[in-house]
Amino acid sequence: MAEGSPISAHGVRPASSERDLSVRKATIPNFLTILRIFFVPLLVALLVQEDLGISVWGHGLSNESAALAVFLIAGLTDLLDGYLARRWKQVTTVGTLLDPIADKLLISAALIALVQVRVVPAWMVIVVVGREFAVTGLRSIAAAEGFTIQASELGKSKMVSQILAVVLLILSIQHESLRWPALAMMWLMVGFALVSGTQYFLRFWSKLDLNVKTHRRRELLAMETEHRQRLLLIARQARARGRAVKRPIRLRALTPWFEQRLPRKPEKHTAADPPNEAPPP
Repeated sequence: MAEGSPISAHGVRPASSERDLSVRKATIPNFLTILRIFFVPLLVALLVQEDLGISVWGHGLSNESAALAVFLIAGLTDLLDGYLARRWKQVTTVGTLLDPIADKLLISAALIALVQVRVVPAWMVIVVVGREFAVTGLRSIAAAEGFTIQASELGKSKMVSQILAVVLLILSIQHESLRWPALAMMWLMVGFALVSGTQYFLRFWSKLDLNVKTHRRRELLAMETEHRQRLLLIARQARARGRAVKRPIRLRALTPWFEQRLPRKPEKHTAADPPNEAPPP
């Protein structure tokens, strides 16, 4: 660009800087989501392994305390990435796909690890994890059919109850007095899981039924349109044949044909006409 053109000079840099800022804003929520996924094996290791001898600033830290800290940090990243994505209006496809996967991995891994250390009954964890897999499958089928299933209010409350239940269960390992509140929260979480899973299934079934009926209606309309077009084509062909049959026959064109195939009648002679004389021998 030529010197002395401040408009053009100032017109390129803000565009690139705004683009870089937009990329950074879109990267931060996705980074937090991926970080939450990497917290999963660390959380499981802290819960199922024996005392690792962790010390912070010279003070010993038990595995349960470290696991609780990791779980709370992971839950904080879940709240933070959603808030930043909505605040900056940077809701990306990667974040939309990874965020529910990260949540399910975190909760499922924590509950399965707590079953390993005999803190929570296995059948409760099976119900909760099975519900997560079922809802994920329903959403995948819905996406393949071209519609989405929005999260219900019970589904959002279920996530909060899951975090509180896992926190109480981890605390109950060292504090026996929290055993019954933790189990009560697990019962509440199981109830939320069953009710919200039923709501997801009913919404999925109604939308799938409506989608199938819409497709069937379109197919019937297409078949009816094709049938009408076929009938119109047949009627046009019939009218064309009718005009060809009813066309008047030109006798002049058929006269040579009749003369060749029909015998001629003998000519009649009158008295005035002289008789034909035989040729001389």
